[in-house]
Amino acid sequence: MKRLVVAALCLAPFAASAFCGFYVAGGGAELFNNATQVVLMREGTRTVLSMQNNYQGPPEDFAMVIPVPVVLKKEQVKTLPREVFARVDTLSAPRLVEYWEQDPCYVEPPYEEEDRMVQKSGGMVRMRGGGGLGGLVKVEARFEVGEYEVVILSAKDALALEQWLKQNKYKIPAGAEPLFRPYVQQGLKFFVAKVNAKKVTFEKGMAKLSPLRFHYDAEKFELPVRLGLINAKEKQDLIVHVLARNQRYELANLPNVTIPTNIDLAPSAKSEFPFFYVSLFDRTLAKNPKAVVTEYAWQATSCDPCPTSPLSQEDFATLGADVLPTKPKEDDQWNPERQFVLTRLHARYDKTSLGEDLVFKAAPAIVGGREFLTDGKALEQGSRPDSINNFQARYAIRYPWKGKVECKNPVYGRWGGPPAGEQSAGTKSVQDSAFVARDPAKVDALAESPIAELSVKGLKPRAGEALGRAAATPAPKK
Repeated sequence: MKRLVVAALCLAPFAASAFCGFYVAGGGAELFNNATQVVLMREGTRTVLSMQNNYQGPPEDFAMVIPVPVVLKKEQVKTLPREVFARVDTLSAPRLVEYWEQDPCYVEPPYEEEDRMVQKSGGMVRMRGGGGLGGLVKVEARFEVGEYEVVILSAKDALALEQWLKQNKYKIPAGAEPLFRPYVQQGLKFFVAKVNAKKVTFEKGMAKLSPLRFHYDAEKFELPVRLGLINAKEKQDLIVHVLARNQRYELANLPNVTIPTNIDLAPSAKSEFPFFYVSLFDRTLAKNPKAVVTEYAWQATSCDPCPTSPLSQEDFATLGADVLPTKPKEDDQWNPERQFVLTRLHARYDKTSLGEDLVFKAAPAIVGGREFLTDGKALEQGSRPDSINNFQARYAIRYPWKGKVECKNPVYGRWGGPPAGEQSAGTKSVQDSAFVARDPAKVDALAESPIAELSVKGLKPRAGEALGRAAATPAPKK
């Protein structure tokens, strides 16, 4: 696995490092981060930022440096359990499903609609002050949370901030001062979370850090990522999850595009799905340069198909609902205006293609990646406006009916679970995509459906066009 000197604070598990801060350490040690996730929760002017990081390197103290808009107090910072991050990532990741064509002669018996039943889930190294810098750097707050000693700094000069960190025995990556400068000019503060390695368990050189969460109020909803470009050499993947009540988000200062979805794949994609997806993603960006790709926008208490269980009220509280202006209620999942929408945004960039931080804006609801037919003939692709958010990156392997057809009016194109004797692999999601080998030809080699957005012809007609077989199939002889 490739390891990078500057650590990530804003990407999915094992994605090649994209970040809104960096690690600094004493003794010139190289620090590596190979797994980071971030979840943003937003309501009004309140932002809650939760992040999980794995640190790989020598077992000595190190720190994270992140620009923040306000001076944080101890009650605004806490540690979290790690499990919730895996759920969020798996729930929103691009997914592969298998469908079998149902018996064309099957006739569903009449039934009475029942009420839906929804299951409810249930020895610290001291950091010195800014002495000798003429008051250009100030320690605004200092407190401990879990294994972290947190210091909030303000600075009137970017070079002074760099010198402060160096005076406190941290070797700053070359080129830090110009990247500090815009944050200093904006009046942002700097969240420095120092970790005492004596309080952390290291396994094979990997520190299992407690996830951190902090919240603040700011009119602008943004994520600082430029600091992470200090030592960037190659393409980096950035995945941001946003949770907000009844609201999808996209970028205000970059182009936005939804990933092509509802694409049928060849059966061999069962073992090659990650390769197909990164190829699809790269070709989408090639056609939409500098765009941020929406991969998921869905009510967080449901999913279809589900690669894992939806988020619970406890999960929402863990990720920040307990500090939002509007407190969560037990019946929120029944109230459309209070339901949380989970948005997954994916960018891939390098030093030359990202010149500014990410600024988010509210976006209208979209739907896509469902089993909807256009004019009853073809499976719709892409995204379209709707009253609720039900968009996902969904791809399918379909197995046509191979049994006998002995009825007068067979109905084709009905898809569901496997017949007796067949075993489904279940819903698979793509993770760790930044480390998948990239081959542009995989889209053409594996896509059975045409993909209009990318001018891909496809190996076969779209799902749903099989409905036309009913007219073409002669009635069985009596």
